[in-house]
Amino acid sequence: MTVQETASRGAFSPAEMTFGVLLAAYLVLVVGFAWNPTPLAQALAAIGILAACVHAALFYGWKDALALFSICVVVTFAMENMGSFTGFPFGHYHFEVGADLPHVGVIPVIVGPLWFGMGYFSWILAGTLVGAPARPSGKFELVAWPIVAAFVMTQWDVVMDPSLSTISKAWIWHDGGAHFGVPLSNYAGWLLTSWLFYQAFALYLNGRRDVLAPSVTGGKAFRLAAIVLYLSSGLTHLTPWWIGQSGEVMDATGHLWRVGDLRATTAVTMLFTMFFTSALAVLRLAADGTTR
Repeated sequence: MTVQETASRGAFSPAEMTFGVLLAAYLVLVVGFAWNPTPLAQALAAIGILAACVHAALFYGWKDALALFSICVVVTFAMENMGSFTGFPFGHYHFEVGADLPHVGVIPVIVGPLWFGMGYFSWILAGTLVGAPARPSGKFELVAWPIVAAFVMTQWDVVMDPSLSTISKAWIWHDGGAHFGVPLSNYAGWLLTSWLFYQAFALYLNGRRDVLAPSVTGGKAFRLAAIVLYLSSGLTHLTPWWIGQSGEVMDATGHLWRVGDLRATTAVTMLFTMFFTSALAVLRLAADGTTR
């Protein structure tokens, strides 16, 4: 049954209602608790990765979903290891989170799937913004879609990195940085890394334009779910600001930062990046009667 048919009959099936309740419960937990890297937050991250895998399989089919996953983790593990050893392109850092997990090089194995999870939702949001179908249909989408997606993806890191590195110490920036202990080179590294795997995936999809996409691709509600899941990872940073965290925290260089300033700045940054971008995508969905 299509979304339109469901709306026209004015009711939802038990399976649809169950899915809605589970999604709502997950979003509440993410917004309330994912800002702090506790075991619960790690479990929520694992569920988010699984949700991205399922969404990608339904949206593209398993073959294309596996292609994106493979491209993403290969590129990100290569770039993360290079960054950890050389400082290029992100800066000098190492991970503290996931120290007891298996590693790919010096990077915890969970890092690649995390890039995929948020990377996939960012890709769908960016495709909605540029009005793209499931696969690039021309040169404009082949070039513009990966660039927009790279910025959408990097917005997430601009929001989360200061708090997770400087406050939570999930990873450590050896030389500190101007953005609450984070070097600005980190964001250039995120743009580059994201663009590399998005462009590779776009070229892959361009070679499969004649492959019939799953019928679920046309559902606006399905795209909306990806946008909401993307946004929830930003909204979670409102919680520590709202509860009024205070005090001071020191980065690896000995520079002191006020926790309240960091949390407030993160909330403002999220509002004018992830929230604004997600709102634009939702408006595009609402206005576009031909979204495929």
